[in-house]
Amino acid sequence: MDSIFHETQEGALCAQHCLNALLQGSFFTAVDLANLATELDEEERQRMAEGDVNSDEYQRFLKQPSHNVDDTGFFSVQVLSKALSVWSLQMIPFNSQQAKNARENPLGEHAFICNLQQHWLAIRKLGKQWFNLNSLLTGPELLSDTHLGLFLAQLQNEGYSIFVVQGAFPPSTADEILSHQPAVQTIAPHLVRDDRENPQGAAGCNCL
Repeated sequence: MDSIFHETQEGALCAQHCLNALLQGSFFTAVDLANLATELDEEERQRMAEGDVNSDEYQRFLKQPSHNVDDTGFFSVQVLSKALSVWSLQMIPFNSQQAKNARENPLGEHAFICNLQQHWLAIRKLGKQWFNLNSLLTGPELLSDTHLGLFLAQLQNEGYSIFVVQGAFPPSTADEILSHQPAVQTIAPHLVRDDRENPQGAAGCNCL
């Protein structure tokens, strides 16, 4: 039984896919995130307007494109952080002092969000197991406890920015089921583009 919510990559919607995988449901659309980006842009404009609205600096700011969403549909870390704050969840930089315990014991956390250039991905603990919920994969990838630390180290070496996500997550079907019936993965997922080039289907997590 495949109870894990996972969206495969569509266009440049990795931020949406990442958040929904993290929260385990269709919690956000691209329109929702665009609205949050607009709110952040307006907040920035208001802060800038507290100075001299006739200044060259303010005028240059008005002409600049949004820092929170670009023409490709990529959303900034501020947008993801604001989206998660709706659920009282907090993104904490993995290398910060605040995340010291997470670095020393990542198994004690519940989720991570990772970013490299214009791609976001989620790593989530469901039940007692960890899963790589990267939307570029055809399905969730089961990570062993040992592999989690190695995977995070690998992502850092590849240049990813990592954030620990802390707070009370909304309840999910997958978390409930996997708490009692751990997943068994016999075939690892592969990249979506490989599946589209050679469509033969792919096995994700078999939640027995």
